[in-house]
Amino acid sequence: MANTRIGVLGGTFNPVHLGHLILAQDALDIFELDRVLFVPCDKPPHKDASSVIPATHRLAMLQMALKGNTTFDICDLELRRGGTTYTVDTMRELTGLYQEAELVFIIGSDTFTELHLWQEIGALLKLCRFVTLARPGFDLNALSEEKLKLPPPWPRTLLSQVARGHAVEISSSDIRHRAAEGMSIRYLTPTPVELYIAEHNLYTG
Repeated sequence: MANTRIGVLGGTFNPVHLGHLILAQDALDIFELDRVLFVPCDKPPHKDASSVIPATHRLAMLQMALKGNTTFDICDLELRRGGTTYTVDTMRELTGLYQEAELVFIIGSDTFTELHLWQEIGALLKLCRFVTLARPGFDLNALSEEKLKLPPPWPRTLLSQVARGHAVEISSSDIRHRAAEGMSIRYLTPTPVELYIAEHNLYTG
């Protein structure tokens, strides 16, 4: 475990899609990670919980999506903990589980300027290294230390860990909308996930 660099990718994964997988692979390659942990949450603190399907379905789809990839794993500690979960609590637990590893938390640029609003962000930034991948249409040149609204040295540190991966404009909300309208979601999510959604009539109500 010594010198292992583990990426942590949190989310509702409602449902998991190819954008999530490409983001994780880009982070793995660009930031030289050894593996990526996908951490599905139970109840997201900043999203409408009514649109989030039961964790059993989201976990099953994640398992299908990651099957056969030896560098991607699922960590279900937030689901086992239950309720509204904050990243700082999860990272405290993960630092205890992976004491000899460097933990790298992966975010997209859409949440980059919202970090100052996160629960106990000062403590969280000391627990792990944050890396950011730019979303499609995001202007990296528009970022500044002032916009992050965090005390030194964090703005400069965070800005030094921003990279541009593949520009994949896929979202879970769009997939849910398309499923609800009876439209195809082929090529947006792995085929087993597409079939699972159809079999269980997810997102149709």
